[in-house]
Amino acid sequence: MEKQLQEKELVFRIKALTVFYIFALFFWGITAFPLETEIRIACDILGIEIGASPTSYDGLKFWIATVAEGVVNTNRDYPFLAYGTDWLAFSHIVIGIAFLGVYFKPVTNIWVVYFGMVACIGVVPLALICGAVRGIPFYWQLIDCSFCLFGIIPLYFLLVYIRKLGKLINYIPSKY
Repeated sequence: MEKQLQEKELVFRIKALTVFYIFALFFWGITAFPLETEIRIACDILGIEIGASPTSYDGLKFWIATVAEGVVNTNRDYPFLAYGTDWLAFSHIVIGIAFLGVYFKPVTNIWVVYFGMVACIGVVPLALICGAVRGIPFYWQLIDCSFCLFGIIPLYFLLVYIRKLGKLINYIPSKY
């Protein structure tokens, strides 16, 4: 009876964390589609006038105004470049779909959790190297690096719960 209770509790935790992670990936993916709308909203909130020179501002406002100028001008003059962020959005959604394997067969599909952890760790060198090459302010690179931490923490707990479940049910991985 105790073993069944433990199993039920672990499965609940695994499913809850997996659903959270899938929704987070979907959310971050979907937000990559309307970049211009989002940057306009951010400018409205911060009191930044679209079209004003970014040099009119300092600190975070300077950076947001610079991004707004880049996004608005690029969408106007080279709208096909936004296709790259469309693919970014799509990839987040597809990775979220891969986590359905963890939802339905967590012990068998633990590899998806490892894959997610590797992807999270990969955020740090990508943000620091590409951020420096592309002229992204260091504080913004650190914000991007924080996605490693926020992504890997739930995956770590997911990994712990799946391993416990595997031991509890005496799971023996197949050879192939």
